[in-house]
Amino acid sequence: MSERARTLPFSHLLRGAVDSHVHCAPHINPRTATVFEAVRDAAAAGLAGLGIVDVFANTSGLAALAMRELGDLGVEVFGGIILEPYVGGIDPRVVRNALAMGYGPGTGARFVSLPCHHTRFVALSERRPADYVAACFHLAPGAAIPDSLKQILDLAAAAGAVFNTGHVSGSEAVRLVEQARSRGVAKILCPASYFSVDEAKAVAASGAFIEFSFFVLSHATAIGQTMIDDERHRFPPVTLESVVEKIRTVGPEICVLSSDSGSYVLPPPIEAFRELIVMVQSAGFDDDAIRRMTAANPAALFLRSARG
Repeated sequence: MSERARTLPFSHLLRGAVDSHVHCAPHINPRTATVFEAVRDAAAAGLAGLGIVDVFANTSGLAALAMRELGDLGVEVFGGIILEPYVGGIDPRVVRNALAMGYGPGTGARFVSLPCHHTRFVALSERRPADYVAACFHLAPGAAIPDSLKQILDLAAAAGAVFNTGHVSGSEAVRLVEQARSRGVAKILCPASYFSVDEAKAVAASGAFIEFSFFVLSHATAIGQTMIDDERHRFPPVTLESVVEKIRTVGPEICVLSSDSGSYVLPPPIEAFRELIVMVQSAGFDDDAIRRMTAANPAALFLRSARG
């Protein structure tokens, strides 16, 4: 990160922040930064933590490697698993492996997420064929929670990992949060950009944090990208007004802001994170509210250092 970048407006709000949602290389799609570059940029900006995310791989080992090589820079790097079919799907064995991957106790997965792309909610928005949609994760109204998912929730609870509901509908997220809570999961995060206000209120009332990221607010939604296969698809755009309404409704106390950046169509993660901060603060949130959503809340969810 250049000296000029460190002096851009609102860069001071990056100091002590945690970007819990960064995509970086190595990857099968083009990325703006390697994991080491992302950590160095985060350190130069003064970030306290960085979460490495990948729909094709468990990132726990990559994060542990980054900590071993660059831990002296002061950024706590963490990873986890998104239970897409490409990493083994919604299978407790996959989660056990992720929780153990690293350099000993405490270096495994910090988060366990349901799919972000291979869900019925996303497949329908992408207008996928019926057979594809049918194969995606979906929690039908009134349907029982699968035993495999119950086991995964138990594993997350025992490990103190964050359970992320993935890109599901708001009504599914409400049920998932309630089920996770009932099984002892203490830390839950819901990507909420596509929730209604009432759905956001419901998951918050059940004890979950809700996440809003730069990606869906950016021009990236106008560009077809190969997210998980050879087909190009776009996420529906989200307005800043809708995000602000949800933040004001539930309060910054349970909201998390993240870049969800690293894709070649976006600025590097640090700049994307800064731009998101600028957008949200322009809507009238003061420095304390921004720091709550970018530093205190994600630190409480993800950082080991925040526990001591």
